[in-house]
Amino acid sequence: MRLSPSPETNFMSSLTSTTPQNAPSLSDPITGNTTAVVGLQWGDEGKGKVIDLLAGSHDAVVRYNGGANAGHSIVIDGQRFALHLIPSGVFRPDTVSVIGNGVVLDPFKLIEEIEGLRERGVEVKNLAISSRAHLVLPYHKLEDAMLEDRLAARGLSIGTTKRGIGPAYSDKANRATSLRVGDLLDTDYLRAKVANLAEYKTDALRSIDPSAEAIEPKRLTDALLDAAETLTPFIEDTAYLLHGMLRKGKSLLFEGANATLLDVDHGTYPFVTSSNCSVLGIPAGTGVPGAEVKQVVGVLKAYSTRVGGGPFPTEQDNEVGDQIRRQGNEYGTTTGRPRRCGWLDLVAVRYAAMVNGCTSLSLMLLDVLSGIEELQVCTRYQIGDDPEAITGRFFPDANRLAGISPLYESLPGFHGDVTKARSFDELPAPARQYIEFIEDFVGLPISIISVGPDRSQTIRRG
Repeated sequence: MRLSPSPETNFMSSLTSTTPQNAPSLSDPITGNTTAVVGLQWGDEGKGKVIDLLAGSHDAVVRYNGGANAGHSIVIDGQRFALHLIPSGVFRPDTVSVIGNGVVLDPFKLIEEIEGLRERGVEVKNLAISSRAHLVLPYHKLEDAMLEDRLAARGLSIGTTKRGIGPAYSDKANRATSLRVGDLLDTDYLRAKVANLAEYKTDALRSIDPSAEAIEPKRLTDALLDAAETLTPFIEDTAYLLHGMLRKGKSLLFEGANATLLDVDHGTYPFVTSSNCSVLGIPAGTGVPGAEVKQVVGVLKAYSTRVGGGPFPTEQDNEVGDQIRRQGNEYGTTTGRPRRCGWLDLVAVRYAAMVNGCTSLSLMLLDVLSGIEELQVCTRYQIGDDPEAITGRFFPDANRLAGISPLYESLPGFHGDVTKARSFDELPAPARQYIEFIEDFVGLPISIISVGPDRSQTIRRG
């Protein structure tokens, strides 16, 4: 099915023309406001809901990193939607959805996602895809799976989603072995490039698994050209788009995929993703300077979770962890894997808030903790076996983090149904105490509190 560009595409095209006379003038001041939403833990914090809430007051929602390994869940009037590539502002019909150049894009998954939303009555309008975003292709997924299986056999598994994200970013860095969205617009160039890559990539796959099938260049090219027929109307120079919007007084909302503790530079390396998913990825992933990002909303769960391998200091591999998993339905949006669950680690949250320059916090899934008698919060680490070696610093290195033990402070639990609360004062006193403890420790206000999955189950403060 071919998708038709919406009428709003004309508005975007007027901003994004790369001809000199239509480029935004640098003498025009940037008057539009900007906000970023970023996860402060290991992902799955509920960023999709926060972005959906804020999208109504912004003109564009911009994805700047990651790929189809992301999974942002949004519940509207009881309907749950899972987004992987499309920005979470898609449910706001007047908001432009921008896939920035920092995203690695699986074109077939994107079309599948667009058509899936359309079947459920959601029209994907105002979509802009960066011509400089790199493509995730079927051989990237094969390579991802082969490497992960080989590492797992040696006890070195990273826990990848096998969506081809790492290999696609690797090709981006290699340059000569990559394809970009803009290449879909040049049929002759695309055919020649795929023909060369097919032989090279077949050899690369067979170096891992000698039984790997050869990549058929014609078959892959034809599939890409079919995808191009659908996606071409939405391919833009998004750097010009975004700068043009800012100089017209429009507001942008940047959507980070994954989360800070999975950032390739600032997370628990090597158990991280392959992109900069902190706000430090915005300049490279969109072309908008970091100085233009005025507000940063850090999103955290009321507890901690992690998917895949890597150290997790506050993990509760016991009945408490099982209770949190049951009550929070903690299974991966993208993979379906059960998430590891544990107590809130405020050492990690404060570190992530520092790296991102957060100006406020959003606390999600508070309702999940209802019924737990006593809540533990990690506020310091003990290094090794030395009881005197205490630190308030987070270690963004898997080997060092594996050598610490969490030190907790206890807070009273709360009971009852909090999902109907719509103001801070309607929450039980112990729940308010828990929230205020987080604010005091991190040093930032909590402006959004989620007490249930639906858009309406939210407390706004300030």
